[in-house]
Amino acid sequence: MFADRARIFIKSGKGGDGHVSFRRELYVANGGPDGGDGGKGGDIVFEIDEGLNTLTDFRQVRKYVAESGAEGSKKNCHGKNGSDLIVKVPAGTVIREETTGKVIADMSGDTTREVVLKGGRGGKGNKFYATPTMQVPQYAQPGQPAQELWVILELKVIADVGLVGFPNVGKSTLLSRVTNARPKIANYHFTTLSPNLGVVDLDEHNGFVIADIPGLIEGASEGVGLGHEFLRHIERTRVLIHMVDVASTEGRDPIADIYAINKELEAYNPELLARPQVIAANKIDAIFEDDIEENPLKRMEREFSPKGIQIFPISAVSGTGLKELLYYVNDLLKETNLKPLVFEKEFFPEFMRNKELPYTVEKLEEGIYSIEGPRIERMLGYTNLEAEKGFEFFQNFMRLNGILKELEDLGITDGDTVKIYGFEFEYFK
Repeated sequence: MFADRARIFIKSGKGGDGHVSFRRELYVANGGPDGGDGGKGGDIVFEIDEGLNTLTDFRQVRKYVAESGAEGSKKNCHGKNGSDLIVKVPAGTVIREETTGKVIADMSGDTTREVVLKGGRGGKGNKFYATPTMQVPQYAQPGQPAQELWVILELKVIADVGLVGFPNVGKSTLLSRVTNARPKIANYHFTTLSPNLGVVDLDEHNGFVIADIPGLIEGASEGVGLGHEFLRHIERTRVLIHMVDVASTEGRDPIADIYAINKELEAYNPELLARPQVIAANKIDAIFEDDIEENPLKRMEREFSPKGIQIFPISAVSGTGLKELLYYVNDLLKETNLKPLVFEKEFFPEFMRNKELPYTVEKLEEGIYSIEGPRIERMLGYTNLEAEKGFEFFQNFMRLNGILKELEDLGITDGDTVKIYGFEFEYFK
């Protein structure tokens, strides 16, 4: 079945940890630090695959995790970088952050490849921290953590022309006659459950891409039926062809149908009504003037011609009027300066690291204070607090990050106790 929406989990690779080691060789006394840096974590990269036209694959596989970087090792050996994970999607896929709905990337136009989540940076080995006054560093830097997100993939087809209309008015029949598309056709409602794309080839290198949007119904903009699933595909089109059953073979009023569909388009996105529209009055071969009071084509002309909307009487079955319709639409596209819609980036995953709460400082009771937070916990994980230089390194970290100032603002004084994840220290300024 055609799939144009999917929810998936993506996670970049964690950076490899830096290594703590010291040079130990025969006849070499007191070798210095030689711990290597960790490798970079792999990125999550989305790429357009021209061979894909649905998001069906994402219904079977919902988690995509890149490879983590390897830890550094002794003798200054750098850890292996994690491999990037390439996620293939069809052109026109919009990637949104699930919670906010904001756009991370629109895989259309010039965007054929996008790094959505960057892998964590590898940590520095202990050799990096060696100085003339600290020649035996007992700590190394951990790798930067991975980034992870739940994202929504939405496929919005890329077509110059959108073919819209109520179910069973002949859209699929028209598409099969004028393009290389082969949609399924039958005489019952909601035959088409997915957008069909076709290329209209005219002479002298003229032509355009047309999308048969599945039949809309009243209330579609509010999600009735499969409304939103269909309406999203109209957003990128530059010209709309309203197809109606002008003969009212099923008892519908074609004029009321056009107004009803425009109402749904406006409710979904008011900008859609600003796009050029053409009416394809289908099934003219089923009009028998002896059986009706007035020719329905004349009624439509009186209603829509004053609004500047061109009406083309056609028969999708016999091909009558199709040439005139297609050439008019081709000329209309040339006059329309509207560029295909490309959604601007609204969500920047790379900034998520900066939004991570670095720490919390709290006064538990008189003379006792607590410090917690993911950055503090990670720092403790790779700092040897038993060594004097390691403790100095941790103190410097707290000072540079404003933690000591916050303690002072809370009223800490010399001799007070500071608790940090199972460790207790006496505070001295």
